[in-house]
Amino acid sequence: VHAKSFQMVVNAKVIPRIGLGMAALGRPGYINLDRSTQIGEDKVRDVAYMQEKANQVLDKAMEIGVTHFDCARSYGLSEKFVGDYLRSKKVSPDDVTVTTKWGYTYVADWNVTLPPGEPHEVKDHSAETFIRQVEETIEAVGEYVDLYQIHSATFESGVLTNSTVHEALENCKAKRGWAIGLSVSSPKQGDVLREAMKIKMSDGTPLFDSVQCTYNLLEQRPQDALMEAHNAGMDIIVKEGLANGRILKNQLLLKNCDESIWGFVVAPDALALACILAQPFCPRVLSGAVSGEQLESNYKAIEIATLLKNEKSYLLNELMEGCLMPSEEYWKERSALSW
Repeated sequence: VHAKSFQMVVNAKVIPRIGLGMAALGRPGYINLDRSTQIGEDKVRDVAYMQEKANQVLDKAMEIGVTHFDCARSYGLSEKFVGDYLRSKKVSPDDVTVTTKWGYTYVADWNVTLPPGEPHEVKDHSAETFIRQVEETIEAVGEYVDLYQIHSATFESGVLTNSTVHEALENCKAKRGWAIGLSVSSPKQGDVLREAMKIKMSDGTPLFDSVQCTYNLLEQRPQDALMEAHNAGMDIIVKEGLANGRILKNQLLLKNCDESIWGFVVAPDALALACILAQPFCPRVLSGAVSGEQLESNYKAIEIATLLKNEKSYLLNELMEGCLMPSEEYWKERSALSW
């Protein structure tokens, strides 16, 4: 079987530029701001409740044409929720794109609050973890998967230098026809991406087809590295485009949503995501919506991005320059967010 590149998958399927990230829907706890208001109090979020919430958002996604779903082994039951939904609706794998990740194990046992110091997920980028988790992914959602990503690759995890893992990923690409990618986090995102781009398969072609990166109005450090990856033919997926909700309190963003500027009402979430969509590295942007209304609002970023790239380009520059914060500060604040 010839491995298909994610770009080939993209070209064949016409994936919308907005996808649905399942991090906040696949488990009861997540670090997004105002979560209780949006998704209900901790005590009501049992598995059936969260699956019903996920199904409602997936219904809206299919209705408006959002057909890219991004999961991970550590997003609770996200793969199972997506797999169950698509199978129950008899959706053809040709009509959706599912991207997912391995490398973290969900250990919170469906609890929102854990004892101090207890993690919600445990990271392990060994070949053994890959071999175990790829089988779990296949059972949950396998026939729909197009892209399998290392979850939060770092220098410290050793995955960039682990040739056993690289070989296993290459074999997965050949055997399953899945594209292979990585997600990145931390102020070193760009450095990790550049190092990953050097990794080659046995035939000399790049191992990684795709990168999923945190990039938003506040955190723009990876810009140059993402442009290099785009120019090298990698697909760019942006996560945390709303900075876990933090950008929605930004006064400059809110000021530039005014109807007098646009001639119509612009929601801050749509404008913030549009600023990412308008970037020259042509990203797909994941929505972290936990309701159909949020997803619809996020989806409007596509039309706003077109305006930002054309007659409103001055506004794009103003927002990019005015909202930017130091990368180290951004990640320090993020790590302080409670689940």
